[in-house]
Amino acid sequence: MLDPIDLEVMAHAFAGIAEEMGTLLVASAFSPNIRERRDSSAALFDAHGVMIAQAAHIPVHLGAMPEAVAAVRALDPVPGDTFILNDPYTGGTHLPDITLVHALAVDGAVGGYTVVRAHHSDVGGSRPGSMPPDSQSVFEEGLIIPPVRWARNGAVDPAMERFVLANVRTPAMRRGDLAAQLAACERGGERFRGLVAERGQAFVVEAGRDLLDYAERRTVAAVRRAIPDGTYAARDWLEGDGVEEGDLELRVAVTVRGGRLHCDFSGTAAAARGNVNCPISVTRSAALFVVRCLAADEDLPTNGGVQRVVSVEAPSGCLVNARWPSAVAAGNVETSQRLTDLLFRALEAADVPAQGQGTMNNIVFGGAGWTYYETLGGGQGASARGDGPSGVHVGMSNTRNTPIEAFEMDHPMRIRTYALRRGSGGAGKHRGGEGVVREYEAVVPTDASVISERRRHAPRGTRGGADGAPGRNAVNGEILGGRIVRVLQPGDVLRIETPGGGGWGGPT
Repeated sequence: MLDPIDLEVMAHAFAGIAEEMGTLLVASAFSPNIRERRDSSAALFDAHGVMIAQAAHIPVHLGAMPEAVAAVRALDPVPGDTFILNDPYTGGTHLPDITLVHALAVDGAVGGYTVVRAHHSDVGGSRPGSMPPDSQSVFEEGLIIPPVRWARNGAVDPAMERFVLANVRTPAMRRGDLAAQLAACERGGERFRGLVAERGQAFVVEAGRDLLDYAERRTVAAVRRAIPDGTYAARDWLEGDGVEEGDLELRVAVTVRGGRLHCDFSGTAAAARGNVNCPISVTRSAALFVVRCLAADEDLPTNGGVQRVVSVEAPSGCLVNARWPSAVAAGNVETSQRLTDLLFRALEAADVPAQGQGTMNNIVFGGAGWTYYETLGGGQGASARGDGPSGVHVGMSNTRNTPIEAFEMDHPMRIRTYALRRGSGGAGKHRGGEGVVREYEAVVPTDASVISERRRHAPRGTRGGADGAPGRNAVNGEILGGRIVRVLQPGDVLRIETPGGGGWGGPT
């Protein structure tokens, strides 16, 4: 077992590799969704497919990555192979998230895996942006890529590249973003091999193993301090599925024993006709995020050791354990958010914050030769420590915003308004964070799609705090629901008002 100093040094060495991968990807990407918003994630896995380090990127990406690595390992990759996938039922999350998994060559064998996942602003499907609000099967949502070899020793298979690019609306941008992902994977491989050369393979393997055990021990201790043993239940609702307007119920029973959590989603609604379904990997990501938040005061590595502390079960084929070919475009972005709300609500005994905006506010635009995707921040819930932050991405998202200048430079649209939504945070001893207002004006005929939540059910306050304001969507002043499919004509304005966070504690 490594001594504490070596353990700390190696934790930062592994994390540094993942962070450098992410930095290279952002610096090299073509699309503003990756280059500006940083809707991408990077991680390092050991030879057994266990995550040993991740960059501080997107929770919903990172928590589901182990399934992608497992799907690639099942194909017996050769050292130096890079595989591509986005199939939600074979290691992916939803189709716009394309993952590259690179098998690291170390002394002629697979010594580990570097993984980069990024949200592409179009992968085909029935609507520009590959996020149709009303899809009813995964086939409507874009090109489905099972785990297949993309490159060998850095050389992309030209036939595979032609095939993928022939099925998307913006092939030049996709080519550039995929090249950036491959470069990031290769850079991670270089850095890992350099670490092995410096410290020796046996030492590096031992360090990875010890860090997994260390993270597990520290997470168990943190959960023990935060939550007494017992079973805690909660329920919440999704506001329709894009096809039907009725609420869809989510249920969970969280059993805590000795610092470990078991999350049982029995009683959750059956698979929806629309696209709010999600694979079990996304559900597991939400549970991992909540546990990591409970241990937020602990300076511990986030790796597969944390995953050992959490187990998840849900009836096969239900809304949070979807079966092929259920539509899943919104499951990854909206249902994941509601699952974190649900789990935090169950664990209120741990003095968790009030609910935040609980949605990613997905906005998609497209026209002749261009597509654009972004999510919008809102209010975070207040907590015992103070007011909730305003205008931030909450929960399973951890992206930035797209600057107005970058948006207008690359797309035939204008931003009319971008500001905090004053008064949207819930009142209380500590006030919930404010949402944002963003107005988009079309310059040319533009396909517009919106997938959003918390338009009917407000983010809840806690400990006597008031609820945050629900969000609101409108086109030319006409208030619409959480899902929008419109063709904007020049001069039309789409206005999005995102939810505020709930307040904490009764007003003083």
